[in-house]
Amino acid sequence: MNKFVLFFVFFCATLGWSQTEVWTLQRCFDQGMKNSLEAQIKNLQVKKTQKLHQPLALLWMPEVSLSGVQSYNFGSTIDPATNGRVSSNIQNDSFFLNAQMNLLNFESLASRARSGIEQKIAQADLAVFESEYKLQILESYLQALFAQELQAIQEEQFKNAQFNLERISKEVTLGSKPNSDLYDMQLSHAQEQIRLSETQQLAALRKRELLQLISVDAVLPEQITLDKPQSIESSLMSKTDFSSPKIIAAELNLKASMADRQRLRARNLPTLSTYYSASTFYYKPLNQPNVVVDDFHTQFKNNKNQQVGIQLYVPVFNGFRNNRSVSAARIEEQKSKCALEQAKRQLKNQLDTEAQKKANYEQLRPQFEQVTKLAEASFKTSQAKFNSGKMDAVVFSSVKNQWLNAQYDHLKNQLMIQFTDFKIKLMQGQTL
Repeated sequence: MNKFVLFFVFFCATLGWSQTEVWTLQRCFDQGMKNSLEAQIKNLQVKKTQKLHQPLALLWMPEVSLSGVQSYNFGSTIDPATNGRVSSNIQNDSFFLNAQMNLLNFESLASRARSGIEQKIAQADLAVFESEYKLQILESYLQALFAQELQAIQEEQFKNAQFNLERISKEVTLGSKPNSDLYDMQLSHAQEQIRLSETQQLAALRKRELLQLISVDAVLPEQITLDKPQSIESSLMSKTDFSSPKIIAAELNLKASMADRQRLRARNLPTLSTYYSASTFYYKPLNQPNVVVDDFHTQFKNNKNQQVGIQLYVPVFNGFRNNRSVSAARIEEQKSKCALEQAKRQLKNQLDTEAQKKANYEQLRPQFEQVTKLAEASFKTSQAKFNSGKMDAVVFSSVKNQWLNAQYDHLKNQLMIQFTDFKIKLMQGQTL
């Protein structure tokens, strides 16, 4: 017996008998963000800006350089003592150690502030992409869920069509029903079967599009069942309280434009720096055996020279080039202000539109509920009349289609209310 059970389980597993896996909207969001190459690019950009943003202490770290020069001079010169021409072939080795540190540099401070804003802009761009990407997933999930639920309604009603076809077939065989009723029922059954097949194909297509959108290739559309999300309550924020990623990104772009203008203006301000320099050299006349010089170690030690100083650099005139750059930056700042106001206006219009859509759906909800109840009651009455022979198959099919459409319209209205709430929360930057 145990061997038979094990063999049966293995046989079922071999044939791939398994239940469909339930996928929620949040799972689609998570898989999409995990598999999206665009999200990975945006994350890398965030890390890049974090590395480029220098700590404040590094602005006062000195720049140290060490250099060495070896040169040869070939030719001749006039000896003032003898007024005769002598050889001037000389080997010269020089060594330098230089260190410089800014004590006060307004442009460096402004550039650091600008890089800090750039880091926030990268994070805002990632949030904007995430919001827009989730809206795409939400729309695709909604369309797939519509097709799936319509398929479920049609499958339930198709069972009724099969039952009625079998019953009419038996009654025609017994002679209690004419063949015309059987032909009408067969036509209705065939039409419902076609509609069900079309809906099944549509549901599979919509699920495949959803899986492609979130870059999931290892799962087939027929292996998943979409879960209807639970209702949430969305509340519109005040006009001055915006946490939308697009608004935050526009505000940061404005701050970046202001920081660029400050950085350009800082070029007209003085710069105070300090420096330290240490050097030494070694020289040796070439092809002059009568000239005696100290060895390398002695000259390296005796020729040392050190210099310490403070330098003040005051820009006076640069051909008005920087002033023109500042004027251009001021224009860019005005453009950023307009872009911010435009983003706020667009968001407000979108939120008002979605709120109006939700109000319309809410207004129609009682009517859809009433129509569904009436259609169901009409269907049950028509089923009884059809069973007793008081209604033909054509009229019965029409009543049945009315009930199907009423069920689907009611379901679609409920889902649109829920997904409008989701959309409003995503547009406002709230978490679901």
